[in-house]
Amino acid sequence: MKYQQLENLECGWKWQYLTKKWREGENITRYIDTSEIEQAVSKLKQLEHEPTLVIEWIDEHMSVELDNKLKQAIRAKRKRHYNAEQVHTKKKSIDLDFRVWEKLSHRANDLGCTLSEAIEYLLSEASRSEKATQKVSSLKEDLSKLLGDEGR
Repeated sequence: MKYQQLENLECGWKWQYLTKKWREGENITRYIDTSEIEQAVSKLKQLEHEPTLVIEWIDEHMSVELDNKLKQAIRAKRKRHYNAEQVHTKKKSIDLDFRVWEKLSHRANDLGCTLSEAIEYLLSEASRSEKATQKVSSLKEDLSKLLGDEGR
């Protein structure tokens, strides 16, 4: 496995995931009865500072439907955690309007590349275009100076 599993850390993530789902109104337990749900959730809340006991809580109380989602969330969290250790693998985010993202996405599809590669390509093209414009205006200035000096 590429990413090392650290029990204490991951149990904390599991606790956070489960409490977040519960706050969002999702039933995280396998129970239907409200009193059983409340009792199980209060047990979970008490485990905040004892993360390794969360595993036992999960085995005993967690909804079966949530099992796969929890595993996926923890795998993603583990990957982000280890990738964040190095600058080149750390995930960066940018805020794009949907319209801009859509145009960029179409451009990336046309180029057959990722969004990041499309941005890089567009920036290099803009830089080349800017340099060419500067060169042309420099040549125009030189030419007008040359023609202006000859006219005297």
